[in-house]
Amino acid sequence: MSKIKVLLADDHKIIRIGLRGILEREEDMEVVGEAESGGEVLDMLQKTVTDVVLMDIDMGRSNGTETTRKVRAMFPDVRVLALTMHEEAEHIIYMLEAGASGYLLKNVGRDELLSAIRTVVQGNSYFSHTVSATLLKAITDLKSKPSSASKQSSGSPLSDREIEVLKLIAQEHSNGEIAEKLFISIRTVDTHRRNILEKLQVKNTAGLVKYAIEKALI
Repeated sequence: MSKIKVLLADDHKIIRIGLRGILEREEDMEVVGEAESGGEVLDMLQKTVTDVVLMDIDMGRSNGTETTRKVRAMFPDVRVLALTMHEEAEHIIYMLEAGASGYLLKNVGRDELLSAIRTVVQGNSYFSHTVSATLLKAITDLKSKPSSASKQSSGSPLSDREIEVLKLIAQEHSNGEIAEKLFISIRTVDTHRRNILEKLQVKNTAGLVKYAIEKALI
C-alpha cells in the first residue's frame, strides 16, 4: 500500500517533532520532510514527492497563506492542510481562497489530525469543529445583512436546487446525506455538484465554501 507522504511546514521545531512522532506511528503515512519557511516548502516540493503539506500560517517572516497559494499554483496535485493557532474567520477564508483543502487548529486531537490528512488526500475538504462553527457564524453574519445578501444572491448563476445542494456541501454533508435530505439520488447529487463547480469555475469543495460565504448564498 502506498503511503501518504506528508511535508511538515512549521517554524517551531518542537511542533515538527511532535507531529513526526504522531504520523510515523501510522502504517499508511510517512513524513518526507520538514520546512521552517515558505521558501523551504517550495524547494522541498521540487525535490520530494509529496501528497500533503501541513501548513502553519505564521512561519517567522513567511506567510503560510501566500505559500499555500504558490504551492497550489506550482504543484496542483499537492494538498495543503492548514494547522495553526488562528481561529479567526478572516484567516480561514484567506486560506480557503489560497487553495487550502482543510483547516485545523493546533489544539486538535491525534485522531482528528489523522482523519483530516486522509480526507484531504482523497480530494475532499476537512474543517475542525471549531473552524466549522466559525465559518457558520460568518455565514450567519452575512445573512443578517439582507440588502447585501439579496443583491449578491440575485446575481448567482445557480438554480434554487443547486443553492440547496451548495448549502449542504458547505455544512460538510456527504453526497449520501444530501441525497437523503433532498429526496434525490446520489447520482443526481453528483451531477449537481459537477454543475456547480463548472458554473462557479472553482476546483473543489473549499472553493464552493468560499463562494457561498462571499456571496451570502447560504
